Amino acid sequence: MRGLGHSVHPLTLTGLSERSHLLHGTVNLDTHIQDVVATLEVEDLRDAVLVGHSYGGMVITGAADQAPERVDSLVYLDAVVPTDGDSCWSLVSDQERKWYLDVDDTGCASRPLPFFDARATPHPIASLLQPLRLTGELGHIKRRDYVYATGWADQSPFTATYQRLSADPAWRTHALAGGHNLMRDTPNELARILQDVSASR
Repeated sequence: MRGLGHSVHPLTLTGLSERSHLLHGTVNLDTHIQDVVATLEVEDLRDAVLVGHSYGGMVITGAADQAPERVDSLVYLDAVVPTDGDSCWSLVSDQERKWYLDVDDTGCASRPLPFFDARATPHPIASLLQPLRLTGELGHIKRRDYVYATGWADQSPFTATYQRLSADPAWRTHALAGGHNLMRDTPNELARILQDVSASR
C-alpha cells in the first residue's frame, strides 16, 4: 500500500506481540480503541480508512465512533461487526467462547486460537468480554466493506454476518479464497480491495 502512495499506520494493540509486556488485567476494549484514537490524533490523520481483522472489528467501530472527524471508511477483514452493547463474546459461536476461556498462566489472557499464525500471542480476555458503547450511529462513514474468508477448515463463524451484509446496499462485500488470516493467505487480492476503497473516497 505504501508503494502505491498511501500512508499506512499498522498498530500493535496494547498487551499483544511486542507490546505483550504491557498485558495486565485492566487491558480491555477501551484500551485498544484508545490505541487507535491516539494514533489518529498524534499523527493528525484525516479521512482515514480503518481496517480491522477478526476482533479488530470491535476496535475500528469504537474508534470511528470516538473520532468521527478523522475516519472516512471502515474495512472489516473476516471480522465481527458490532453495534452498541455488543461484545466479541456475544457475537461469536460457542466454539470460539471455549477457546477464549482457555486462559494462560497470567489468568488475564486467552491463548492464541489453534489456527492462528505461529507468531500470535495471548489476547487480553477483558477486551473480548467488554461490551462496546457507541455514542452515535456512525452516519459519517462514507464506505463500509466486509471481506469474508471462504477457506476456513471448519464452518466460518462469520458466514451469517457476510450473508446479512451482502444483502445490505450500504455495504460492499468481498469473498476471498483464504483462511482467517487473509493478510497472509491472499495479500495481493486484499491489497486490491484496500486500494479500491482508498481510490473511491
